[in-house]
Amino acid sequence: MRARLLLEDGTLFEGVHFGANGESFGEVVFNTGMTGYQEVLTDPSYYGQIVTMTYPLIGNYGCSVDDLESTHAHVSGFVVREYEIIPSHFKSEFTLDDFLKREGIVAIAGIDTRKLTRTIRVHGTMRAVITSLDTPLDELQRSLKTFVLPRDQIAKVTTKMPYRIPGEGHRVVLLDFGTKMGVLRSLRARGCDVVVLPAYSSLSDIMAWGPHGVMMSNGPGDPADLPEIVNTLQELIGRVPIFGICMGHQLLCLARGAKTDKLRFGHRGANHPVKDLRSGRVYMSSQNHGYVVSESSLKETGLELTHINQNDGTVEGVRLPEAAAFSVQYHPEARPGPDDSDGLFDEFVELMEQFAVGGDAYVKTNGY
Repeated sequence: MRARLLLEDGTLFEGVHFGANGESFGEVVFNTGMTGYQEVLTDPSYYGQIVTMTYPLIGNYGCSVDDLESTHAHVSGFVVREYEIIPSHFKSEFTLDDFLKREGIVAIAGIDTRKLTRTIRVHGTMRAVITSLDTPLDELQRSLKTFVLPRDQIAKVTTKMPYRIPGEGHRVVLLDFGTKMGVLRSLRARGCDVVVLPAYSSLSDIMAWGPHGVMMSNGPGDPADLPEIVNTLQELIGRVPIFGICMGHQLLCLARGAKTDKLRFGHRGANHPVKDLRSGRVYMSSQNHGYVVSESSLKETGLELTHINQNDGTVEGVRLPEAAAFSVQYHPEARPGPDDSDGLFDEFVELMEQFAVGGDAYVKTNGY
């Protein structure tokens, strides 16, 4: 069955349809991971995006419930060079095609994904539509011109009600901007008593749980669209230790007066080198973001640069010594990808322990 992918610049790709039948609009991006397609599909940070996998063979190890990063898929569409009809893996419970059908995701295979990736790299991310229908091309082009990318996507993916994952360790309030299961696993592995709150929770909502620390998760969209959350973070900073990941990192920086920029084609994959300026060590990291904190805007914010991207020199991590807060742009919980930076969760736990003993005096004395 035929499928088509049309970009807003008029570039047309024709291939084979799989997954759900229908038509889907979104921002087309690419991910360079060799594995992890199910984690990508269920990562809330991809909400509303048409994701292209640059690795040519996708679906060969099938899908399983264990590899879900949220309860359902969030991508708008899926693009691959070749998908495997008959997967082979001891954990496989269903095929990629079955999973996409169940989740209502339109997908296309059999196109030149190298050409598509090069087009995105040159011209940047752009609006696109995938269709398995016989919609006339001129009608698709008109629809694409009027299509508006969704705003405040975090409201679409955050939890609607608070929930708790009990533990005997430090209580962590996790602000859910589109959190992945990997973040919850990493906190639970350290015994944390985790309370997950909706993204737009107020300061009183957060502090009512008596947290030893607050974690701010990853999430989709433009951080500049979230002034209400930024205002809450400005009130929160300094009260308890804070650890931010991806969107959480960007919002922490905005709360201190820094600014964010949109990248031409973003960082999405499981093979991005990041340098820790404190130790000089380079880590391989999993990344998924289209926006980045402007390094020049860090001046006079109190934020110290701690990590940089080795590929393009962009900001990958900061800390706020005066308030026991730190954040990274990449994903230390991996899923998919390397776990080189998993120790950042240990740093967060240690920070909560030290802060609990010394409180404000700890911050002033140790200058974290």
